[in-house]
Amino acid sequence: MKKVLIGVGLGVLILSVSAQAHHGDANRYNENVVTVTGTVVEVQMVNPHTHVVFDVTDASGKTTRWQAELGGPQQLIKQYGWTPQTMKAGTKITVVGRQLKSGAPYLNLTERAHVVLTDTDKEIYRTENFGKPANDPVTN
Repeated sequence: MKKVLIGVGLGVLILSVSAQAHHGDANRYNENVVTVTGTVVEVQMVNPHTHVVFDVTDASGKTTRWQAELGGPQQLIKQYGWTPQTMKAGTKITVVGRQLKSGAPYLNLTERAHVVLTDTDKEIYRTENFGKPANDPVTN
């Protein structure tokens, strides 16, 4: 019986570590959010995360390709009503999210984030804690 309990305990520990490793961001992203506006190149609605690829042009005219990571496609379909037509190539978007600490053009949109269709100002994605401060114990 003791061996069974030890085995179950180890199994639970291994699974919880695996889940945390997948869902934790390993402190890779800045705590403060940034706002970026650009034009959609492609939306990849694949498991486990949806990715939006978009081009951002700065004031000097230089274009940088960005990528943003959201939740899984099923979450976006069920919770936000997304379809393949929600964001097509050429759609202008404004995105608020957490950027990689390295400064690379990559955003995490799984917390304190939202996406707006720039031309219509229609919000198509918002996390529950959007607008909340970083490290808020009530929302994080």
